Amino acid sequence: MSPSFFDNILTGEVLSRITTDTTLILSVLGSSISIALRNLLIFIGGLALMFLTSVKLTGLVLLIVPAVVIPILTLGRRVRRFSKLNQDWIAASSGTASESLGAVQTVQAFTHEAQTQADFADVTEKSYLVAIQRVNTRALMTMIVIFLVFSGVVGVLWIGARDVRSDLISPGTLIQFLIYAIMVAGSVAALSEIWSELQRAAGATERLVDLLSSQDHVLDPVSPTVLPANTKGQLSFQNVSFHYPMRPETQILKHISFEVEPGETVALVGPSGAGKSTIIQLLLRFFDPQNGAILFDGINLNELTRSAFRKRMAVVPQDPVIFASSVRDNIRFGRLDATDEEVLKAAQAAAATEFINELPQGFDTYVGERGVLLSGGQKQRIAIARAILRDAPVLLLDEATSALDAESERAVQLAVDELARDRTTLIVAHRLATVKKADRILVLDQGGVVATGTHDDLVGQGGLYARLAKLQFTDGEVIETAV
Repeated sequence: MSPSFFDNILTGEVLSRITTDTTLILSVLGSSISIALRNLLIFIGGLALMFLTSVKLTGLVLLIVPAVVIPILTLGRRVRRFSKLNQDWIAASSGTASESLGAVQTVQAFTHEAQTQADFADVTEKSYLVAIQRVNTRALMTMIVIFLVFSGVVGVLWIGARDVRSDLISPGTLIQFLIYAIMVAGSVAALSEIWSELQRAAGATERLVDLLSSQDHVLDPVSPTVLPANTKGQLSFQNVSFHYPMRPETQILKHISFEVEPGETVALVGPSGAGKSTIIQLLLRFFDPQNGAILFDGINLNELTRSAFRKRMAVVPQDPVIFASSVRDNIRFGRLDATDEEVLKAAQAAAATEFINELPQGFDTYVGERGVLLSGGQKQRIAIARAILRDAPVLLLDEATSALDAESERAVQLAVDELARDRTTLIVAHRLATVKKADRILVLDQGGVVATGTHDDLVGQGGLYARLAKLQFTDGEVIETAV
């Protein structure tokens, strides 16, 4: 699924559907199938023996069947609906818990522990109340079925007693029929209980089916164009307009057109919300534009499989993603077949070896979930090392040095300059010191390109870039400020 799917749902909810719902289905099916088969055989065998014993009394018993089936079907649907709703609330509680645990430092820093607990308790309480409704409905269904079945047996017993007095059947035959009828009644009651359990599993199954049948808005073509092995790395935006699916009223990009030639370094600058990071997401085809086309080496991205062009790209995101593994594995994520020597060279190029060697186990140090044991700058350098190791013809840097101090930024910038040589590089930056050497700078504002040129050209032209530069430069020199 493309990232747009996860914009509409909490990660904890997805995990709940995958784990909790699947476990429920397996549990119900595993325990119910054998019981259902056993009771079904008892029902069929007992019914056959009842026919052999007394066709008349068996026919009277079968008249009760419609009265038994109606509550099973009616209340069974309610059990299914409550089960699905119950699983939804369980998923919501999982999502709330996952989000709170992931932001535990923020929650504690703002002293919102009590509010977070109250929110979780509220969702859990709703799940509990729905579960009570499901259990009560199931109990009501079972009670009605048992009452109807045994009422029918008692009624048939009364009619049978009259037949005994009339010498139509013997007392032994009536007792024999009664034993068979009780066996059948017990199996029907058990089957109704199993039916309610299956309805509970059906509710969980609906949620899984909803998840599996979710339509991805970004699809690979049926007959994709094959990218040549020798990729040039030319990028082109042609009259591209875009808004995020969840915010159709906010146009992020408005008829943008530009090209990045092979080996060229182009920087995207502008105020927050101008659409800089959105361009990176569109290049990776996390989303499709509503209008226009994006070309890779002259081929529309819609004509290529996503994996085909993503393999030709290395990206350093604005918020570095660090996995719960070792430093070595996190860097090697850029290219899984890389040797330890290549991992070391990538770390050196990203100015990361100094802090890595100071870690308890060096490259084999476990960094915690989402890299909680690392600082922001350390995580960013690992992300840069990962991109360096990828060795792709297209390099996408989204605020790649925003979390670095001045000294580390200078070292990493030298590495990035070397890495960008002979590669198509697109740099998103707020700090203009990182883009002064770019071959071309595109200035974005309100969804459009308002100016283009080199650093010196844009400063001389005045306008938005000159105002941004004035805030960060004095007499042409960068004001170095540690982050």
